[in-house]
Amino acid sequence: MPFSDPSHPLWKPENLRRAIHAAGVALWSWNVTDDRFAMDEQAFKLWGLVKSGEVKFEDLSAHIHPADRDRVRAAFTATRGIVGSYEIDFRIIIGDEIRWISARGIGDDTALHEGQMFGVFLDVTGRKQAEEGNELLAGEMSHRVKNLLAIAMGLTNITAQSTTTAKEMAKELTARLAALGRAHDLVRPIPGAQGHATLLGDLLSVLLAPYEDLGAFKGRIRVAVPRMGVGEGAATALALVFHELATNSMKYGALSIDTGILDLSGSTEGDEVTLTWTERGGPAVESPDGAEGYGSKLLNRSVSGQLGGTITYDWSEKGVVVVLQLSGDKLAK
Repeated sequence: MPFSDPSHPLWKPENLRRAIHAAGVALWSWNVTDDRFAMDEQAFKLWGLVKSGEVKFEDLSAHIHPADRDRVRAAFTATRGIVGSYEIDFRIIIGDEIRWISARGIGDDTALHEGQMFGVFLDVTGRKQAEEGNELLAGEMSHRVKNLLAIAMGLTNITAQSTTTAKEMAKELTARLAALGRAHDLVRPIPGAQGHATLLGDLLSVLLAPYEDLGAFKGRIRVAVPRMGVGEGAATALALVFHELATNSMKYGALSIDTGILDLSGSTEGDEVTLTWTERGGPAVESPDGAEGYGSKLLNRSVSGQLGGTITYDWSEKGVVVVLQLSGDKLAK
């Protein structure tokens, strides 16, 4: 039996109602003369209203989100001049809940029947929330890319001024960008943690792992820091700071010889986080003379500007000790 046959079960009123209810479709008619709406039970439920014979537009308007109210009124009025189908999406407030409603129908007065315009309401909250999530994700990705490009340009400028040959610049710049890449790989959600990107211990261990492999024995790099989360911005800044410290140690300190030892420890007191970088077993070190180098400028800028802290050095003959006093609030961002 074809669908066009009026006797087909599909066209029985009770079956049409079942299909409409299953699809979550709410029916309405609008009397354009007296501005009254007649709605089915599904529509009253959708709007959070007690079922009655008719409601005025003002009754519905009271539930429309204030930011959408004027737009919806203007859109409904304009539908009388629209030829063909139309769709109006807007928010309604039911108690503490915000729902997205899509009103659909056929415009133009030629579609009126005895002064009535007909259409449907659909709950499109799920779709709208997904669209908003995608927009937030796209915005976040754009923000991340811009930040990474800015950092890359800054690193290029610093590296160009702190090296003498193109080969040396390429090597140092590649290493710094690789450190950023390792930190970026760690960014992931941590439910219930202080920060939302990664764990501090994981970040530091991954950053220092390549230098562990260059030694004569395993365990020459020890990391013992509080279990706490760090945010994306802090992860990036910490990656730059500890890559710079490790690079200096490889050139002049404990990591420059196979048997040198690096100990990175941490503690917390209130909102303050202390990280202590201790080198032992390397060549004797001396406090640098003269103007501050570009690497030191990078460290100071990252620690004070992005991590809200300070960095101090103890140039002991046994090996340098670097102490970072950081803001716990900054680390979480």
